[in-house]
Amino acid sequence: MKTIFSGIQPSGTLTLGNYLGAMKHFVDMQHDQKCYFCIVDEHAITVPQDRLKLRDNIRSLAALYLASGIDTEKSTLFIQSEVPAHTQLGWMLQCVSYIGELERMTQFKDKSAGGKEGVTSGLLTYPPLMASDILLYQTDIVPVGEDQKQHLELTRNLAQRFNNKYNDIFTVPEVRIPKTGARIMSLQDPTKKMSKSDENQKGFISMLDDENKIMKKVKSAVTDSEGIVKFDKENKPGVSNLLTIYSICSGKSIEELEAKYEGEGYGVFKQDVGAAVVETLKPIQDRYYELIESEELDDILDKGAENASFEANKMLRKAKKAMGLGRVRKKK
Repeated sequence: MKTIFSGIQPSGTLTLGNYLGAMKHFVDMQHDQKCYFCIVDEHAITVPQDRLKLRDNIRSLAALYLASGIDTEKSTLFIQSEVPAHTQLGWMLQCVSYIGELERMTQFKDKSAGGKEGVTSGLLTYPPLMASDILLYQTDIVPVGEDQKQHLELTRNLAQRFNNKYNDIFTVPEVRIPKTGARIMSLQDPTKKMSKSDENQKGFISMLDDENKIMKKVKSAVTDSEGIVKFDKENKPGVSNLLTIYSICSGKSIEELEAKYEGEGYGVFKQDVGAAVVETLKPIQDRYYELIESEELDDILDKGAENASFEANKMLRKAKKAMGLGRVRKKK
């Protein structure tokens, strides 16, 4: 059985893109693979956070994982900061990382382009922490969006470097990018990925948006002047994005949808896209509101932290031994 690890930052309510591109796939993966789903709250503090809002976001993200269909009898759901082995191994992996390779990470380059004085050191050094998240669990597969591929390549490099230098203890993970829906785009700028940090609220659909908001956002989505429902990413990015969303939500192929709306124009098409999104998110939202203030959620997260700590500590002990940290008790 393969082991899968995935982590999401609690930096705001997840979007429809997060669900279709990642979480929906997680539900399918857990049936025949060992899965660890982590709320990576320590990654979130690489930029300033309001402590109360951060805690709300952590709890909200956990509830969304469960509401989306994560089964804790089959998967382990936990909060990163509740398993100290992550930061301990993260420091050890920093010590086998090179400044040059960390400075080449796209996110650091983008955020430090205007000068490094206002950028936290955590933004530079968090990729080794991300590597520790993954390597602690003997992870075989990491499902990620295309924008995270560079970080996963670094994780693979660090695992191989550690194995070669100290002891062959880490599984070198495989990167897996879902073929369908891996990159849901902004409704207002379909050349950019849908993001919860988008300043234009019409650009993304939150997983907790109500029916009216969803319908308004879909109806105002950027398309083109042709009025032809056809998948063509290069020439019709807006329509292609809506077709991708509709296809995943409805389970119908893009070819079926193109045929269905031949000669219809965009009005009816957008109405039906919105309805499909509402139908997809409604049961998730209902379950979310059952969980968000419940003891059930706390019990699940307590159990998850306990299970994750048991596995992570075993690997941490191996890594410490390999590097020569700590002491060996003398036999009498």
